[in-house]
Amino acid sequence: MPKTGHLRASDADRDQVAERLRTAATEGRIGFDELEDRLGATLAARTYGELEAVVADLPGPQPARRRTALPASPVARVALVLAIAVPLVAAAVVAVTAFLSAWIVWVVLGWYVFGHHGRHRRYSRYGYRGYGPRRDYRQAEAGPGRGSWT
Repeated sequence: MPKTGHLRASDADRDQVAERLRTAATEGRIGFDELEDRLGATLAARTYGELEAVVADLPGPQPARRRTALPASPVARVALVLAIAVPLVAAAVVAVTAFLSAWIVWVVLGWYVFGHHGRHRRYSRYGYRGYGPRRDYRQAEAGPGRGSWT
C-alpha cells in the first residue's frame, strides 16, 4: 500500500486487506473472533492509513518463491544430468545393438542360404556337383575347344 495514509482507499484495496486477513486467520496468526472485528474495521475504513492500522501487526504478503531451473549446487547439477543422460544412452545402445545383431543374423543367414556357391556339395539339374568353382556344363558338353570352363 502507498505510504500516504490520508488518501482514500478503493474497494479493491479493501478486498486485498480482507484477503490478507483471511490468509492470516487460516495460518493461525489471528483468531476467528479477531478476524470478524478486523474485517468490520476494513470495510469501514476510508483511507489507506485506516487500512494499514488494521494489518500493521501482520507480516506482509510473501512474494512468490521462484523455482530455479537447475539445482544450485554443482554436484546436484551433475546428478541431474546423469539421471537424464544415462537412460538415454542405455536406450541408444540397446537400439543399436538390436539393429546390428538383426542385421548380422540377416546377412549370415542370407549368405548361408543363398550365397557361398561351390563351397558345399549339392545336387543340381546337371547332377552332383562337388567343391570348386561354378562351371557351365552346357558349354563343356560341346566338346574340347568348343566351350570354356568358367
